[in-house]
Amino acid sequence: MEYIQKLNSPVGILTLASDGQSISGLWIEGQKYFARSLEKETCEKHLPVFGEAKKWLDIYFSGKEPDFMPPLLPKGTMFQKSIWNILCTISYGNTSTYGELAKKFESLNNGKRTAARAVGSAVGRNPISILIPCHRILGKDGGLTGYAGGVDIKEKLLQLEDVDQGVKSHG
Repeated sequence: MEYIQKLNSPVGILTLASDGQSISGLWIEGQKYFARSLEKETCEKHLPVFGEAKKWLDIYFSGKEPDFMPPLLPKGTMFQKSIWNILCTISYGNTSTYGELAKKFESLNNGKRTAARAVGSAVGRNPISILIPCHRILGKDGGLTGYAGGVDIKEKLLQLEDVDQGVKSHG
């Protein structure tokens, strides 16, 4: 059984999911792939890990970089998890591209090649939005391409982090 909790945020209603110990999901209401990895049986419950996530999100939405991370346990394939781990290395206020992620994957996997398109698919299926910062991934030309929560929300998150707004939006 998974536990859920809903929170209001500056980008809409968030649904958090947990196995009781770690965050297994964080979705923005209405986003693509909303709650895709959520178990069919859920129970709304207050958990300490939800309190940690809420504290992290409160700090983040105040425009500051949180100095801790609640435990995360995203569900996905080995390839997806490796991409999500790389996403977690992109620091607050910085961005990367799908191509750069593909190169990083290759360097961490003994030169095993992967296409930017495959990386994009894994990024788009990130089940823990915001905490695993898929919003920091830009298109090859710096454009705000593809975000499961919507390009407008991606732009808001990047503005919160004071990312250079010279990036191009491809809504």
